Amino acid sequence: MKHFLYIVILLSVLSSCSEYQKALKSEDIAEKFKLGDSLYSQGKYEKANKLFAQIVPSYRGKPQAEKLMYLYSNTFYKMKDYHTSAYQFERFASSYPASEKVAEAAFLSAKSYYMLSPEYAKDQTETKDAIEKLQNFLNLYPESEYSAEANKLFRELDYKLEKKAYEIAKQYALIAPGYTKDFNAAIKSFDNFIFEFPGSVLREDALFYKFDAAYQQAMNSVENKVVSNMIVPLRKNRLAQAKEYYTTFKKSYGNSKYIAEADKMAVTLEEELKNYSNKS
Repeated sequence: MKHFLYIVILLSVLSSCSEYQKALKSEDIAEKFKLGDSLYSQGKYEKANKLFAQIVPSYRGKPQAEKLMYLYSNTFYKMKDYHTSAYQFERFASSYPASEKVAEAAFLSAKSYYMLSPEYAKDQTETKDAIEKLQNFLNLYPESEYSAEANKLFRELDYKLEKKAYEIAKQYALIAPGYTKDFNAAIKSFDNFIFEFPGSVLREDALFYKFDAAYQQAMNSVENKVVSNMIVPLRKNRLAQAKEYYTTFKKSYGNSKYIAEADKMAVTLEEELKNYSNKS
């Protein structure tokens, strides 16, 4: 009985393969479409894709073209060829603006760009492209059934850009393999981050590390610097600047997880600044 079942299954597979190979070589585009549609329904997207690719040019302008182009576009998405699916779905949406599938196609095009977005540590050009595509989709279809997911994907990508900018700023201030401390660059980068992402969940961390960078710079600063033949009290000025950053941080995040550490640093700054007052 087992042998009989194996034979039936084998014959079925061979028949299926034979039918597929026959359709690939056939000149009958209707046969290719029918089998491609069947294979697509079975989740055999690569085989369906090959059949659809052969007949797409022949169906241009025909009533069946809309369905064919949707299925063809989606085979690329299912095969995880996101570059091609992004292009094909975008093309479908522009070619069939009245289609009941147009919102879905526009969303899947934008989601294809989302799927191409790399981890935050890498170049974020594709992330920015995906954000633009998702925003365009939300502008065009704000009430779509896909808008909730699109908003979720948008927020994920936006956070990725925040994380990238935050880590770039932080690496200037912290000792890490391959990096040296650059306090001026750290302070400037944190300023840029806070300006660009004012509502970021990383704002608290950014304000603290900006203060920390200014504190370390002040504590390790030379006393004076000659600028245009004038002696500038560099260390004193930096201590005062660090104190201002502390005040801003504490005002914004008085209950921060960093507040105990920040308070200790502020006490040190006060003591150092009092020394200058006493000398005066």
